[in-house]
Amino acid sequence: MSRFASVLALPVLFIVGCGGEPAPADPLLGLQLIGDDLSDIPLHGASAEQVARFKEGDALFDFVFRERDGLGPLYIRSACAGCHEGAARGPGAVQKMVLVEADGVTPAVDQAALPYGHTMRPYGVAGATTLARPELEGTIKLSQRLGPPVFGRGYMEAVDDAEIERVAAEQAARGDAIRGRINRVVFHSKKNADESFHTFAEGDENLIGRFGFKARVATLDDFTADAYQGDMGITSPLRPDELPNPDGLTDDAKPGEDVVLDTVNAVADYMRLLEIPRRAPADERGQALFAEVDCAACHVPSLRTRADYPIAQLADIDAPVYTDFLLHDLGPDLADGLADESASSVSWRTAPLIGMRHSTSYLHDGRARTIEQAILLHDGPASEAADSVAAFRALSREDREALIDFVRSL
Repeated sequence: MSRFASVLALPVLFIVGCGGEPAPADPLLGLQLIGDDLSDIPLHGASAEQVARFKEGDALFDFVFRERDGLGPLYIRSACAGCHEGAARGPGAVQKMVLVEADGVTPAVDQAALPYGHTMRPYGVAGATTLARPELEGTIKLSQRLGPPVFGRGYMEAVDDAEIERVAAEQAARGDAIRGRINRVVFHSKKNADESFHTFAEGDENLIGRFGFKARVATLDDFTADAYQGDMGITSPLRPDELPNPDGLTDDAKPGEDVVLDTVNAVADYMRLLEIPRRAPADERGQALFAEVDCAACHVPSLRTRADYPIAQLADIDAPVYTDFLLHDLGPDLADGLADESASSVSWRTAPLIGMRHSTSYLHDGRARTIEQAILLHDGPASEAADSVAAFRALSREDREALIDFVRSL
């Protein structure tokens, strides 16, 4: 057992404009800049009501939880923005551990030596003093997951299930190794009918997972509540229980549920209302090469959204998400030993290529420092993408650069 380092709680800041004056009326003013591009902005054509909801959720997304707010007892970061700064990727990362068989890939049947789960939570408050680091017999696999960008997640949620099912059927009929699979998941969330744009009913099951590196979450409300609980120890009506911990603490410094349902809904709505960062006009040559080497078979450029999606700007449009939402086996070199629903150790949901120029590392753990490295790391034994990588390698250097520049422009 090892001691936690002490944690200094940071003050909570709500920035409403210079000198404490009201926030500017223009929703694009006063928002964060990343590089030379506007980021963290609401959907184009957002109504006054939508902008107000966006700002409400944005403030909650940046809110730094303290012990008295219900942080912990164990946690990874104290704010959503700690893992998704400026709605982009990182800087926070989640460390995972799992017992695996001798092959280093297959999860061991017996995971009893990890009674507190597979996620490392390195900080503690509210009476937490210890972190279990058991002496493990067998092989333990450690891995990392960087917080993904949350740009354009409303576009992703709005995609019609029928579109994802169509792409899965088309891939099943292909003559190569590409065989994406839907991860069907149980929907855990509730709906606040007065406030949330969310439209699924409590108790819905067999939904298509589309969020998370292994597509284990179906909606943005679930995604928010799951991150609150798993990353910050913040409980809500959707996740009311504190996570198991070595000290046996069943609550924190704030008795009961730490946030109300509308807090979860508001953060989810903020992500729904986030615009995709501005993209440069597509280079036709790079775009054609992207399709030619079959990158577009999985990173599908656009999918049609539901006509009844409750955010009008996202309903019945071609959403430029560059994903198929499907699980693909990428081989043992990228395996993390973990399974989520029907996703195996080697399975990963196709990453949406959104806001690519705001990223400085790639793949789930950031091991790739360039787009080219990320493409090449899709290769390996039994990877569905091996043929596509081979086609990329066969391109001239000039063509490879054109393809990479196209991806970077997304």
